[in-house]
Amino acid sequence: MSQPSPSKPRVIKDFEKLDKDIQEQIKLEYPEGFEDNLIYFTNKEGKRVSALPFETEEKYYLVRMTIEEAQQIIEDDDDYDDDGNLKDDIKMEYEEKHSDEDEEMDEDDSDPYSDQGDDDEDDD
Repeated sequence: MSQPSPSKPRVIKDFEKLDKDIQEQIKLEYPEGFEDNLIYFTNKEGKRVSALPFETEEKYYLVRMTIEEAQQIIEDDDDYDDDGNLKDDIKMEYEEKHSDEDEEMDEDDSDPYSDQGDDDEDDD
């Protein structure tokens, strides 16, 4: 994953404390589990910690978790099968749900000049 945009606020949270919608989007981003995608950094206390990076339009998340916690989250989550992969029906449900949200955002970002026609041309 690329470096976060400097203008985006960074949020560091535990997975369980994230909003359900954000959890679902993270599952879509990482359908084969989290443990292989963890990044490591030194926190402000000088401790080496691990987290799962996730970026939305508004924020850059670092979801605190160890490898063991990442494995446990997937194991305990009914959205994942026994092999640790997001179930196809769940994936489709979340894609449909969250693509609607993306389309709503796209509509808000419409070009204010797109409706202008050639009516304003001068015939001098």
